[in-house]
Amino acid sequence: MSDPLMPFIDLKAQYAALKPRIQDRINRVLDHGQYIMGPEVEELEQKLATFVGVKHCIAASSGTDSLMIAMMALGIGVGDEVITTPFTFIATAEMIALLGAKPVFVDIDPRTYNINPKNIEAAITPKTKAIIPVSLYGQCADFDVINAIANKHGLPVIEDAAQSFGATYKGNKSCALSTIGSTSFFPSKPLGAYGDGGALFTNDDRLAKAMREIRVHGQEKRYYHSRIGINGRLDTIQAAILLAKLERFDWEVGQRIKLGARYSELIQKQNVGITQDAIITPYVEPYSTSVYAQYTVLVRNREQVQQKLKEMCIPTAVHYPIPLHLQSAFASLGQGAGSFPISEDLSKQVMSLPMGPDLDDSMQLIIIDSLLKAAAI
Repeated sequence: MSDPLMPFIDLKAQYAALKPRIQDRINRVLDHGQYIMGPEVEELEQKLATFVGVKHCIAASSGTDSLMIAMMALGIGVGDEVITTPFTFIATAEMIALLGAKPVFVDIDPRTYNINPKNIEAAITPKTKAIIPVSLYGQCADFDVINAIANKHGLPVIEDAAQSFGATYKGNKSCALSTIGSTSFFPSKPLGAYGDGGALFTNDDRLAKAMREIRVHGQEKRYYHSRIGINGRLDTIQAAILLAKLERFDWEVGQRIKLGARYSELIQKQNVGITQDAIITPYVEPYSTSVYAQYTVLVRNREQVQQKLKEMCIPTAVHYPIPLHLQSAFASLGQGAGSFPISEDLSKQVMSLPMGPDLDDSMQLIIIDSLLKAAAI
């Protein structure tokens, strides 16, 4: 029998380090019994707003629901258009479509893999109601340029920060860079719950009120429904877990940055005897930090490299193998192969390596050594 693969993200090690705090937080919820909208939810919102540096945080049931809540608060619906990237998880465009709006895709920057601001303005029409950049793999999109375009055309910007919570852009935190910031607390995210969860961030009092109401069936107060909403609440137990994890989060962000830089430095340094572009490490803008929700390299012969790494008990993942415009769900948009060439090209080459704050140095060296051997085939 072959050895088991090492964990892609070592959530067990993280839990072991935080177990007493997490258990204490959960026990408090079990003792008071307020499983929905208990006091931990408000405490988490206050601490997250302070962490990000905005006035309002609204906890939500998932990062997907938080995107929907944000768009509902902005009044986006049937016949509207929302600009976003085709190189991301489907949730971003899925929520646009679910509200009856049309996702308008814009190709990505070949270095950062985030939406290319140079392509945004040409995609704006009288039907455009918002721009949703995705801060992919842990690095924020170029928000100064995006916001300038949005302001010129009177458009709100929603940051899909599902992968970038804790990252910075020109000294400001992800989720504090636009009209609304939306993040996810899916277990594998930089700040992860033990189930689904998400949050919204804004400095706009009116939007904050709307999003709070939408989250609880559009209620202004109990049984008084001022608008149509959804059941988008974060469970109290998940809030309790996140509060415990938040105590260590600054350290985890630092570890992610250090490990990401070490990956890149050692891969580039030891890339001897391999064609120079056989492995391309992530590019991070000098004014940004990345939390490396995924540490993603480009490899020319991905399938062979993945198979070799699997034989060496090194897990890998592909985020994302098929751009959204080529998914059957969006076939009605009529954008076939060749529509967004950079997204299509990169989708064939991206490969993510094991990553997480508890990845130790010796294990990282094994991963790097294995990758170099696999890429040399």
